[in-house]
Amino acid sequence: MNRPILRNGIRLILIVALFVGTVMLTSLGGMRNPASAEDGKPTIVLVHGAFAESSSWNSVLTKLIAKGYPTIAVANPLRGVKSDAGYVASVLKGIEGPIVLVGHSYGGSVITNAVNGNKSVKALVYVAGFAPEVGETAAELSGRHPGSTLGPTLAPPVALPDGGKDLYIQQNKFHAQFAADVPASDAKLMASTQRPITEGALNEASSAPAWKSIPSWFIYGDRDLNIPAAVHSFMAKRANSRETLAVDGASHVVMVSHPNAVAEVIEHAAIAQ
Repeated sequence: MNRPILRNGIRLILIVALFVGTVMLTSLGGMRNPASAEDGKPTIVLVHGAFAESSSWNSVLTKLIAKGYPTIAVANPLRGVKSDAGYVASVLKGIEGPIVLVGHSYGGSVITNAVNGNKSVKALVYVAGFAPEVGETAAELSGRHPGSTLGPTLAPPVALPDGGKDLYIQQNKFHAQFAADVPASDAKLMASTQRPITEGALNEASSAPAWKSIPSWFIYGDRDLNIPAAVHSFMAKRANSRETLAVDGASHVVMVSHPNAVAEVIEHAAIAQ
C-alpha cells in the first residue's frame, strides 16, 4: 500500500475519533445537570406530599416548562421528615443557579427542613402545604383548627418490618376527602396510584424552619379537608407570606384542579427580587 495514502487514512481516523469523543463528552457533561439554569431563570423543584406522587404536578409542570423554567418533580420518599428532607437536600446540591422550592401538603414540612443552609434556594412556595415551626408536627398542625376529616378516611395501617406503619386513604373515600373538585375518573386514578406515608412521618417534629429566613408564598383551597383553611391562613401569616391566595372551592389538591393559579404563584416567587 502507498505509505502517504496510509498516513492520510490514519490521520482521518484520528480526527473522526477525536470529533466523536468531543461530542460524547459534551453530551455527558450536559447530562450531569439536566435542570441547569436557563436564561437566568431559577430551577423550580416541586415536592409532593402524602397520598400523592410526582405526577400530581403534571399540569403545573406543563405551564412552567412552556415558559422556559427548568423543573424537577422530586419523588418524595414519605418515610420521615428528617430523612425525606435529607434526600431533597441532596437533590438541591446538584442544581446550579437559583432555586424555587415548592412543597404540597406534607411536602411543605419537607421543604421547610430541606434548605439546610443552601444559599441557592431563593423562595419557598407552600401549595396547600405545612409550614411548621420548630417542634411542630403535621398531625398536630392539621388539628389546630377544626375541619380536617382525614382520620376516618384512612385504611387500616399496613405493618412494616421495622415496626412502623404505612397509611393510605381508603380508595372509595379518596375523591370526597382528597380531591373533591377533580373529575371522578381522575380521582380514581389518583386513589389507585397514591403513595403511602408512614405514621411516624406525620408525627415527627420539625427542625428550624427555612421560612424564617427565606421569602415564602402560599396558595391553598378554601375547601381543603386534610388541612383546614384556617390552619393555612395561620401558617401563612406566621411566615410573613409575600403572597397568600385562597382558591374558592378548591380541595387539598389545588395544583391538580387549579394548575394555572398555582403556576402563577410559583412564577411570582421566581421573578421576585
